Amino acid sequence: MLSLVPLAITTLEDLSPGEFVLVVGIAAGLSMLVFWHASRRGRRHATLWGIAVFLFAGIAVPVYLLTVLLEGRRRY
Repeated sequence: MLSLVPLAITTLEDLSPGEFVLVVGIAAGLSMLVFWHASRRGRRHATLWGIAVFLFAGIAVPVYLLTVLLEGRRRY
């Protein structure tokens, strides 16, 4: 049953040069946004968050948002 579901996962080898530039641009933009937010809020390891988002955006962005939400609840 699971084999009937088409997977939406693609490798970098399957991307055209334009698509590759677009994906890297989106990853870099997200990375810079998270770094800017983390450094502006005075969070520790802002550079690490930025690098993690660039390399592992699917995991690091939700984790970062979760830590920001949990920290906000602790402050008030």
